[in-house]
Order: sequence, then C-alpha cells, then structure tokens
Amino acid sequence: MTRTDEALEQLERTIGQEIGTSDWIEITQEVIDSFADVTHDHQWIHLDPEKAAKETPYGGTIAHGFLTLSLCSRFARDVIAPMDGEAMAINYGFNKLRFLSPVPSGSRIRGRFHLQNVTRKGDTSILRTMDLSVEIEGGDTPALVAEWLGMIVFE
Repeated sequence: MTRTDEALEQLERTIGQEIGTSDWIEITQEVIDSFADVTHDHQWIHLDPEKAAKETPYGGTIAHGFLTLSLCSRFARDVIAPMDGEAMAINYGFNKLRFLSPVPSGSRIRGRFHLQNVTRKGDTSILRTMDLSVEIEGGDTPALVAEWLGMIVFE
C-alpha cells in the first residue's frame, strides 16, 4: 500500500467531520490599509473611517472581501497538519465562494474547516474538498463561506 493509499483511507474516515478552527486574527485599519496598497484597491469604504461611519450602515470601514479570502491560507496553516509523506499542498481553487457579511475594522475573524470529500488523482495526489466558514467574533453570519479545493501531493 502506498502513502497515497494510506492517506486516502485516513481522510475518507473523516469525511463530514470538522477538521478544526483556526486562531483569531484581528483586522486592524493598518492591515486593511496595507492590503489596499498591495492590491491598488483604495475604495473609501475601506480607507476613510469618517466617511464610512457617516455614509454606510457599517459604522466605519470594512475589510476588503479579498483580504478576508487571502487570510484563509493562514487559517488553513493553523488547522491542517501535513500528512505523512506529504511533499506539498497546493491551492486548487474554489467551487463555491460567497461573501455574506462585512468584516468591520477592529474585528477578529477565524476559519472553521470541515472535510467534505476526497478523490484520488493519480499515483501521488489526492484532491481534498473542504467547507470553509470565516467567522466574525460575536457575529451571527459568517464573513464568507466557501467550498475550497486543495491538492495534496505525496513523495
């Protein structure tokens, strides 16, 4: 039995279960400003606290949706340990992704992962499908929900 076979059997036993929940990350205005600079997305709703407080229902600035999405890699690193014989894990994309609730500046978010499915892809790879929810501390509605695909490649 190969390492890929062993990993597939191990993962199949946990389909439908929670993989884990990441640590909280605070979304400060400085983080939002830095993301705006990197992405060249300087929309005022993210960068002008006074205007955002007056002209939006959010009470202030909010994080870019793509900032929240970008942090999912960090959340995954907090939660998903490499498997025996794993050479690398590759982001394979998303089947579904929805931004459900804005993330206010100063709030904290974290990722919660559930294993949805696994599929063998050749001799050394497994495609892992995870349900991901990014929670806002104290919020009722997630910031985003996604069906995230990751390719696990074995030595």
